[in-house]
Amino acid sequence: MVITELKIDGFRNLEDIYIKPDEKYNLIIGDNAQGKTNILEAVWALTGCKSFRGSKEKDYICFDKQFMNIEMSFIDSKREQKITYALEKNNIKKKKITLNGVPLKHSQRLFESFKCVVFTPNDTELVKGPPDKRRSFIDLCHSQISHGSLKYIRQYETIISQRNAALKDIFFGKYSEDILFIWDEQLANICAYISIMRNDYIEKLNKYCKNLYSKITGGKEDLSVSYSSNAFDIDDFSNKNAKQMAEEFFIKLRNNSSDDVRLGFTQNGVHRDDIILKINGLSVKEFGSQGQQKSTALVLKLAQAGIYYENKKDSPIILLDDVMGELDINRQNLVYEIVKDMQVFITSCNKNSVEANNLARVFHIENGGLV
Repeated sequence: MVITELKIDGFRNLEDIYIKPDEKYNLIIGDNAQGKTNILEAVWALTGCKSFRGSKEKDYICFDKQFMNIEMSFIDSKREQKITYALEKNNIKKKKITLNGVPLKHSQRLFESFKCVVFTPNDTELVKGPPDKRRSFIDLCHSQISHGSLKYIRQYETIISQRNAALKDIFFGKYSEDILFIWDEQLANICAYISIMRNDYIEKLNKYCKNLYSKITGGKEDLSVSYSSNAFDIDDFSNKNAKQMAEEFFIKLRNNSSDDVRLGFTQNGVHRDDIILKINGLSVKEFGSQGQQKSTALVLKLAQAGIYYENKKDSPIILLDDVMGELDINRQNLVYEIVKDMQVFITSCNKNSVEANNLARVFHIENGGLV
């Protein structure tokens, strides 16, 4: 996957940005608060995913402008494609998005066509943050290689929300516990699917991460990635099929329904899962140094890119936001080794802090414009 042309106007502080990127390395240089990260965020917006900064769409439009427009042409393994994305400040809900000239109702439809992997300094939250950060990461990763899994994640979120609302109604005497059967059967089937999906992906992730982390540390440290399933025992994934797992989880839901009513929420399910990261057998979250946490986050993202490339025979776009300058030469070289067949966009305040600066097409940004 290669971006061939990019136009951005009115996205945050960006004005009349036009870039014809190099098919390999692209270095965006500028002081802080000039718009470097905004360029990466605009590209990420075209994946249909939420902003990696946690921003809402209304925040995309520059405060002194009424419109925001992004146009991008890219080539994947099959053909050349084009995405346009326009927002109007006074009518934010009526966004105009097209894929190859065809209007789309929702930005999520872009997710099936355009793929990125982004790494930012805040990605250490994958390691030291709460479990929902790691669950979302795994679900996003798997959805990139299997579009159908995203549908099950959304269905699960809807059902668990409805079941929790029903639990409160039962507690206040509006319904009997028998009504939970409506949601429990659906929940059990989807829970089994998502658990199997996560376990399969985490097994792939573990192999990649072990290899990458060993290279970073010269074989001195061993990183392991494992799945902590709230709904199932780890042996269930090798000894039982999806139907058996769903049937057993259904029974667990029924047996725990009285406690769920008392507590007001569903105790068991994939919404309580976690991903366990250990270095030499010790939790990276609890005992890892800042350097170990940063390196673990880095290899997680590199593994995401590698797994996508292996499964889809195509490469995602790599977005590296102000991180390369913080990495030593060994870690930078590892990044370049993994992404050598991928198009990369790197932001930095200092051109000389990036090892591949002599190979990259360099863009200088100042006050939201290229200079």
